[in-house]
Amino acid sequence: MFGPILAHVQFRGTIRERTVEPYLGILGAVRRRKKFAGLLFDISSGGGDGAASEDLYRAVKRVAAVKPVVATIGSMAASGGYMAVLGAHKVYAHEDSDVGSIGVFIPHISVAGLLSRLGIEVELLHHGKHKDAYQGLRPLTDEERAKVLEVARYGYESFIQTVARERKAPVEKVRTLATGEYWSGRQALGLGLVDALGDREDAQEELGRMTGVSPDRVVRVTPSVPFVERFVSRVVPGMAAGAALALRDSIEDGLFESFYLETRQR
Repeated sequence: MFGPILAHVQFRGTIRERTVEPYLGILGAVRRRKKFAGLLFDISSGGGDGAASEDLYRAVKRVAAVKPVVATIGSMAASGGYMAVLGAHKVYAHEDSDVGSIGVFIPHISVAGLLSRLGIEVELLHHGKHKDAYQGLRPLTDEERAKVLEVARYGYESFIQTVARERKAPVEKVRTLATGEYWSGRQALGLGLVDALGDREDAQEELGRMTGVSPDRVVRVTPSVPFVERFVSRVVPGMAAGAALALRDSIEDGLFESFYLETRQR
């Protein structure tokens, strides 16, 4: 099958560096390859690490800079999960999806009391006044707690600015929503946090309208196929890097179209 196709990238679970890293490569490939006319970014996540969430948002945003992107929310896009969809041109949610949770928290768990009851003493030898503060072996001092809250405040303000910019909303309006709570999809639509209500098929139809490509021509793109790169490196070890990359892309395109082309059930 020839001609342009639509990429469907699905992310599920907690956002961490190790879980996001493969998707950064996938989104980069979708952005670079002309064969992909648009992206359906399908997410269900309660968030996770702040830096990894921003990485995912930026990767989606970079795709949106060169081709249409529609995001669809499954059961949840909260905190970093919501940040990730902000890079899309349009965001769809189910009526009962959990959306929002705009806020930042930094957990600190101290096991000092438990260790004491178990008769365990831990001594940390360190240089630097606060070097032992964040090991979880003692409670934070008031000074240390204030420092952590200040770090969280910067992340919080950045999150608010990102929502305001991408949703084209006044910063002060977003600030009133940035309480850490989440809303149903229908509530989120009324608050301007999403663009439409619907499921993945509705979002897929919208992407088809935006790109002019039939929504039937969607390819589910999953984390890279390791054997392809092994094949290229072993069969053509002396090939120039650019040519090897082109060959790998060609092989992967064939695999995607042969095995992952999704036909919707009507």
